[in-house]
Amino acid sequence: MISHRNLLKEDLEIISLFPLNAEELFFISPRFEYPLTPDQIIKILENRFSPTVITDTNTQLAIAYANLYDLNHEDSICWLGNVIVSPDYRGKGVSEYLINIMIDKARNEHGIKKMKLFCHNTNTRALIFYCNQGFTPCGYKVIMNQDNKKIVSIEMERELI
Repeated sequence: MISHRNLLKEDLEIISLFPLNAEELFFISPRFEYPLTPDQIIKILENRFSPTVITDTNTQLAIAYANLYDLNHEDSICWLGNVIVSPDYRGKGVSEYLINIMIDKARNEHGIKKMKLFCHNTNTRALIFYCNQGFTPCGYKVIMNQDNKKIVSIEMERELI
């Protein structure tokens, strides 16, 4: 069983262990440097909203994490960020639950009608996942990856109505 709650300070250490390598961490945020540390998460939270963890109800430990950013109430848009799931819980429905919770928070807590995200073209598994969750590509930007090579970051969006 899983549930969700707001991020607690004691969650930061375990969340920092979720990315298995520099590429995974880059997928979570190009602003992070491997290995992820609690301080990096705290720093990025200065401009984030609704930091949320999914927990295993048996252990109460964080098993997934995400937040929202760039809330634009005038256009009713927000961005989904820093999505990560513990390696032990990947492929078990936790990601879908996390996305649904974040959509619910965007819609009900912030009054948002459209959610956007960026997903790198090299992250095929995530691109398929987001498409299956109703997100559609709507733009792109060229960025430099952790190896200083050009990749495409695909902008995706989903109506929350």
